[in-house]
Amino acid sequence: MMLIRYTSQIGKYFLMWKEIFNKPTKWSVMRGLIFKEVDDLIIDSLGIVAFISFFVGGVVSMQTALNLTNSFIPKYLIGYATRQSVILEFAPTFMSIIMAGKMGSFITSSIGSMRVTEQIDALEVMGVNSLNYLVFPKIIALLLYPFLIGIGMFLGIAGGYIATVYGGFGASIDFIEGIQRDFIPFHIVYAFTKTFIFGMLLATIPSFHGYYMKGGALEVGKASTVSFVWTSVTIILLNYIITQLLLTK
Repeated sequence: MMLIRYTSQIGKYFLMWKEIFNKPTKWSVMRGLIFKEVDDLIIDSLGIVAFISFFVGGVVSMQTALNLTNSFIPKYLIGYATRQSVILEFAPTFMSIIMAGKMGSFITSSIGSMRVTEQIDALEVMGVNSLNYLVFPKIIALLLYPFLIGIGMFLGIAGGYIATVYGGFGASIDFIEGIQRDFIPFHIVYAFTKTFIFGMLLATIPSFHGYYMKGGALEVGKASTVSFVWTSVTIILLNYIITQLLLTK
């Protein structure tokens, strides 16, 4: 019974994707909606992404330095480990899980509130494709999500540099050597490929749970929680699959 329910929900999710692109809203209206979503989802997230990335990068570098107890292990490994940790996993994956809480809850609660107050029904009565009107601007706005994660990568490595050099764990030249050593450009492609896919999940899974929720104000809160859980689970599963496809030989 549970399997049937989950399969039905997955099917409904993919049908939602098809409906999003049907009967598009006029560009004059859509343009304003897109700019509003960019402001709400991207610009408003800059602060928390910058803060978390900077300090996590610092912690990663300090933890690495504290574990290099053998004097024969080169100090450049601090910069190397910070770069690899931030670019490959922390910035694209774990920041996306954090954003599932921030962005996802906001999207689910805003659309869910419209469902509860019958605003979505009013859009349908006026002949507007409500899924296109509500979800498409979020998808376009989150095309800028890799830009947000790129800032997180930069600040994570910068935080690691400051923690290492000014914390007395290593020299500036060693950290910079570690950042540059054995750099594989494809890792950037891999990280931004993941980020783009996760951005689409952040736009659509919370929208799905908000749009199709039933009940009142209490159910809006429950839908926000469920959307966060499923967005996080999907991100972690896809992270494993994408890593298998792109990095393993």
